[in-house]
Amino acid sequence: MATIANNLQLVRARINQACSRVGRAPDSVTLLAVSKTFPAETVREAFHAGQRKFGENYVQEAIDKIAALADLRDQIEWHMIGPLQSNKTRVVAEHFDWVHTVDRLKIAQRLSEQRPAHLPPLQVCIQVNTSGEASKSGAAPSEALELARAVMNLPRLKLRGVMALPAPTTDPALQKAELRKVRVAFDALRLAGIQLDTLSMGMSGDMEAAIEEGSSMLRVGTALFGNR
Repeated sequence: MATIANNLQLVRARINQACSRVGRAPDSVTLLAVSKTFPAETVREAFHAGQRKFGENYVQEAIDKIAALADLRDQIEWHMIGPLQSNKTRVVAEHFDWVHTVDRLKIAQRLSEQRPAHLPPLQVCIQVNTSGEASKSGAAPSEALELARAVMNLPRLKLRGVMALPAPTTDPALQKAELRKVRVAFDALRLAGIQLDTLSMGMSGDMEAAIEEGSSMLRVGTALFGNR
């Protein structure tokens, strides 16, 4: 029976191999373990296997886990990677280290206003909807620059990069094409003078394609924890 420690080794091997193929250093890619729907003890197991960065999609579930793992709080980096509603910004601002899903200025303003003064600035990514799917959150690529400039001026936030959920496909060529749209949006912001260092894209099924297209942060759940 596969353990989380074994799965972690396998995922890191996939990352190393993909980086080697395109001449990237393995440490240029950060692994974010997506622990949604899995209990706190599973996160603890992954922590003891060496994982330190965890992504959660559901606010209340995440807050419960953060509380259950309070003894590890100063060693775990918690990332909010799910859609964020206005009425949930306060608890997210108070408990998370990163938010990947800033898709409109109102959310960013609330996070900045509600970030406790004793904590460092909240690290954020702008979510961009490059697939055009109405069911997905995210700013349109044409709106990303205006949003990025506004977020940069908020005092309790630190803009780090771009996050996206490309249209799902198992075809490697189509995966790369969809991921390339995200990279284009990321590059456009940097060309416009926005200082960014994080491209958050790629999951269990397309991590190799994401690495080839320049991802610096993979959000991996199934390959680490199994099917939900």
